[in-house]
Amino acid sequence: MAARWLKVLAAAPLMLSALTAAQPAQALVPYVAVPAERNLEGAGLGIAQAAARLLRIGQADDAARLAALTVQLIPDDPRGWVLLAEAQLRSNQNEEAAVSLAKARELDPKNAGILFAQGSLALKDSRPSEAADLIREGLKLDGNNAGAYFDLGNAYILMGKSGDALGAFERASKLRSDFWEAINNQALVLYEQNKAGEAIKRWRRVVGIKDAAEPNLALAAALNVAQPGNTESLQRAAKALAEDPNYVLESWQKEQLWGPRLRSAAAQLLAQPALKADVERAQANAGASDDLGDG
Repeated sequence: MAARWLKVLAAAPLMLSALTAAQPAQALVPYVAVPAERNLEGAGLGIAQAAARLLRIGQADDAARLAALTVQLIPDDPRGWVLLAEAQLRSNQNEEAAVSLAKARELDPKNAGILFAQGSLALKDSRPSEAADLIREGLKLDGNNAGAYFDLGNAYILMGKSGDALGAFERASKLRSDFWEAINNQALVLYEQNKAGEAIKRWRRVVGIKDAAEPNLALAAALNVAQPGNTESLQRAAKALAEDPNYVLESWQKEQLWGPRLRSAAAQLLAQPALKADVERAQANAGASDDLGDG
């Protein structure tokens, strides 16, 4: 498949140069065909489909290159710009993605998905207030998007609006009952509101849906505060650190929106002598998966 699309990419500049070359009409070689507009559109959509396939299998850089060709061929189709923005985001081209999303929104201003994507990008760029405005505008057009409510909740946390954040996360989990990340973040908010019992209930609900590192360690930390060194806390903490060693780092916990109360509880838990080997192993491995991914 890769070789096939290399041929497409190699041929494309020749086609574009034939279209844009400023030569006198009489100098046009008779056997050089100038593609009709409908043919350009068909070619652009075909390349877009190839880009989408590459994106699905994780080849974001190659997808971005093909999507860039798509918007050259059909610049007035917002779908191509959205596809390009998605590929750029996944290949960490955030500034370029912002430009692509702005162009898509210009072409399709009533598309809630574009507003949500702009909101997510603003959130990623540490602009939570702008993110919240964009997401709320999108929710006026599509009020049943669970992911948008989740992003809105995260923006509210960063803005210090814990009550609004909790409401947004609860709305997200009502729209999608298995949205464990939204339930997890409800617990994050509740724990910082000094409602440890409610937070523990939510984390237990989360691990029933997804036995992931974050809820396991958060639950372990909360339980350890009530009963230091209890067996369940130690077992859950060891499991969490083995699954995702990054959670041994307070900086990573903070990045995942853990508040000061929960980070303090986690520090107390990770100081337990029984976890010494697990903590040291996690500290040695923290960041390793990110380093591999960058290569």
